[in-house]
Amino acid sequence: MKNVHIQFSLPVSILKEGDTFVAYTPALDLSTAGETFEETQKNFAEAVNIFFGELVEMGTVDEVLIGLGWQKQNNTFVPPTVVANQTKSFSIPLAN
Repeated sequence: MKNVHIQFSLPVSILKEGDTFVAYTPALDLSTAGETFEETQKNFAEAVNIFFGELVEMGTVDEVLIGLGWQKQNNTFVPPTVVANQTKSFSIPLAN
């Protein structure tokens, strides 16, 4: 069987939670973490490869990606587009 490679771009947010960095993409609802920014980027790339490897192995690429909001265009998948990434302030009353 011939290896086929696809290329795509994913929106990725990297957050710092205490001493840990967390990478998350809403396009796959996938996250990973690391102790450094660089380690987190490496771990994220590995997680994406594992994610797609599992989809291919299980034969569920179309089903899962469409379920995550991807569009199939000309036999190629396009991930959902992030239209905003904002920080919002909220004021919520708490009981005393």
